[in-house]
Amino acid sequence: MSTSSTRMAFIDELVKVNRQIRTLFNARAKSFGLTHSRARLILHLAKNGEATQTQLADAMDVEQPTMVRLIDGLEKIGLLERQVMENDRRSKRVVLTEAASTQADGVLSFSNQLRNEILEEIDEEDLLAAIRVLRAVSGKIGDVS
Repeated sequence: MSTSSTRMAFIDELVKVNRQIRTLFNARAKSFGLTHSRARLILHLAKNGEATQTQLADAMDVEQPTMVRLIDGLEKIGLLERQVMENDRRSKRVVLTEAASTQADGVLSFSNQLRNEILEEIDEEDLLAAIRVLRAVSGKIGDVS
């Protein structure tokens, strides 16, 4: 295989795997009555705690208006709450509500289970090599953009 075709095959496989993981994640999120985006947002807040709308938009790589609509929808069903920040009344932090704790536990559980199911037979050394390659690719993307 030539260098060019190896690179093309790598990107093709990366795109395919990303799509497959997203499809599996979507199916499991749907069983909790959530969309992919809503489940990702709940997962992020469950793992990292409160954040501003701007921080969440950056972390999830979405535009501000998209994040506002996403937060509005979850706030409307009582899973998120916007709270005024003490040091800057114009900024709001977004937090999970008590009602969201069951949803958050479920999302954490199914995402961990999915990760384990997908990677259970992959050797740790191979995973570490893949992580190094993906980080290198990510760094190059940052250089190119």
